[in-house]
Amino acid sequence: MTMGTDATKNCELLFEYMRGILYDSWIEHFDVGALAEPYKDLGRGLQYMQNAVNELVTYSAELSKGNLSVEFPKEYNFLCENLKNLHANLNHLTWQAQQVTKGDYSQHVAFLGEFSDAFNEMTKQLKEREEQLKEAAEKAERRAEMIEGYNELLVEMLSKRKEWLLVVDKDSKEVIYCNKRKQVGVIDESFCETCKRRLSFKSELLKWESDEQYKVWEMEGVADTFYRITSFQMEWKERSSYVHVVIDITDEKRNARNLSSTAHHDPLTGAKNRLFFEEYMEIVLRDELEATLCYLQLDGLEYVNEMYGHHEGDEYIQNFVEIVKKNFRGGDTFARIGGDEFCVVLSGNMAELINRKLAEIMKEFQEKVYRKYQCSFSYGVLEIKGKENKLTLEEILEKADDVVYECRLKNIAKYPVIFSTLIE
Repeated sequence: MTMGTDATKNCELLFEYMRGILYDSWIEHFDVGALAEPYKDLGRGLQYMQNAVNELVTYSAELSKGNLSVEFPKEYNFLCENLKNLHANLNHLTWQAQQVTKGDYSQHVAFLGEFSDAFNEMTKQLKEREEQLKEAAEKAERRAEMIEGYNELLVEMLSKRKEWLLVVDKDSKEVIYCNKRKQVGVIDESFCETCKRRLSFKSELLKWESDEQYKVWEMEGVADTFYRITSFQMEWKERSSYVHVVIDITDEKRNARNLSSTAHHDPLTGAKNRLFFEEYMEIVLRDELEATLCYLQLDGLEYVNEMYGHHEGDEYIQNFVEIVKKNFRGGDTFARIGGDEFCVVLSGNMAELINRKLAEIMKEFQEKVYRKYQCSFSYGVLEIKGKENKLTLEEILEKADDVVYECRLKNIAKYPVIFSTLIE
């Protein structure tokens, strides 16, 4: 009876000890000496088990916190074997992630199941994104270099000219560049002294805003002076800005008024005639003025006259003249110098701008509703370089005609019907 009671007591102690090892978060030290002799070996075995479990709990707790620097459990603790493998994998994965942050996208994970797929896909996307960002950065750098080079070229070209070049910050309305004064940064709250004295319309320039690609407009200054202003948007030293090129056209205006008094007009269109044009160009060449000449030739006039009669041909001419007049300023010289030939003369060198303007006029001309025939005109633009010009008017017109001829060939290919009489 006594032996049975001792056995039960020892079994209960050992069972409670094992239960505590498995289910309690922590247990105090177990006194093996309280067991009977036959049960002490089993008690000491459970103590080894307790130490192993405690090590497992401590180790797994540190790993769950992300502490990968925790020491590995003892080699003989096989309860931690799988956790040690996971620990090693996480250490290697951490190293791979560090390599990815350094730009090494060759890292590949194949030992963590679905996580491996997610990691490898992330690495692939990071590589693609970096390539896209690199390409975008290279494009931005090339664009910035091109803009900076354009700015420097523009400044160099205009610093020695009579025209004003004013750059106004789009947001602050500060003048950040004026070619009449050698100064970096903001000039002052309005203009330098030269501009204040000459450009009485300075406030109009400062408050000017437009979404147009460019605009050519005129202002009247003090003492019956006149100015033509070409305004456009651009990035100036990484600042969104409006650029105004201001040209004094007072002499041009006076010459135009003198010439207009002779009333040399074409009776059909109301435009100036060839005599007026020749007299005006004589002044331009004599005074060595800079100008832009547009030589225009109405396509298919002979075809329209033959197919639909001269009345329709006259309307064709008048429609063309109306559109051209509408798109140029009243101060520009527009003359009919032949049956289907016209010239527009503008002050200053602006061939690039005028070529774009003529392309717009061509589009407008062709969008009008003509059910009978295709509307078209050929054109050429030349810059007359003032003092550098050595050509006579006849030579200038011959040179312009060569440019028109190239344009005309393209139009013949596009609209062969209206050139049928010419082709035949």
